[in-house]
Amino acid sequence: MAWIQFIFDSTPDKADALSDILSECGASAVTFQDNADQPIYEPEIGTTPLWAATNVVALFDAETDTDIINNMLTHMLAPKPVPKFRVEAVEDKDWVREWMDNFHPMSFGERLWICPSWHTPPEKDAVNIMLDPGLAFGTGTHPTTALCLNWLDQADVKGKVVIDYGCGSGILAIAAALLGAKQVIGVDTDPQALEATQANAQRNGVTIETYLPDDCPDTVSDLLLANILAGPLQSLFGRLSSLTKAGAPIVLSGILDVQADDVSQTYQQDFDMQAAVIKGEWVRLVGQKR
Repeated sequence: MAWIQFIFDSTPDKADALSDILSECGASAVTFQDNADQPIYEPEIGTTPLWAATNVVALFDAETDTDIINNMLTHMLAPKPVPKFRVEAVEDKDWVREWMDNFHPMSFGERLWICPSWHTPPEKDAVNIMLDPGLAFGTGTHPTTALCLNWLDQADVKGKVVIDYGCGSGILAIAAALLGAKQVIGVDTDPQALEATQANAQRNGVTIETYLPDDCPDTVSDLLLANILAGPLQSLFGRLSSLTKAGAPIVLSGILDVQADDVSQTYQQDFDMQAAVIKGEWVRLVGQKR
């Protein structure tokens, strides 16, 4: 099926209302895009901030009469004018196939691989994590996840208790389980993330205990992994420290290079912190509990 898209210039205070109107006009989908390369790194929990210059993109069937849509918008938005927009054709593709073709097996260090379900693992004797892209964050493509996986590849977790705090898709928890951890706990604020972790754990034949933060037991871990963001990492310092055994490592990521010193200083209260390892603009911090 062929499509066209209407791309409107908008602002955060007007984007939602425009999206609702476009849906009433028959749009098959409406999305928001950054129109000024403005990164949003750490939104407040429960919020979905938009960019100062936001594009509202509405997808319509290619047979749609653009004049009719424009007239409907003029009527529904009156007396306010219709925002500036342009119309573009959308290339007709097999989008599922396109998506699958762009996700390939990835290696992390010497042992770990992430493989989508439609690929045969390149190294059958490696530690292969079978994981498809989904709703929850974490498929190995982001530098912060890669930094943690590369650390795990070199770690000895056999027979140890591991906590993945902010588990997302469960990728780090599953890696730890496949590497021989005796107990793995995944914690996340998002129930969908816990569902994704359980589904991915089942796919990989491992057992992961999953909890919302308030339900997490006070299990003291031999290794704690927290790939979240700098702000939450700092506010969670006391909790994460209490879940880490004396002498055990803590691995922190989701931290921008400009935030590394602040996070490291916070954790130096209880941990001997190592120098940051940098990948692009992101870093990994590792400390040992005193």
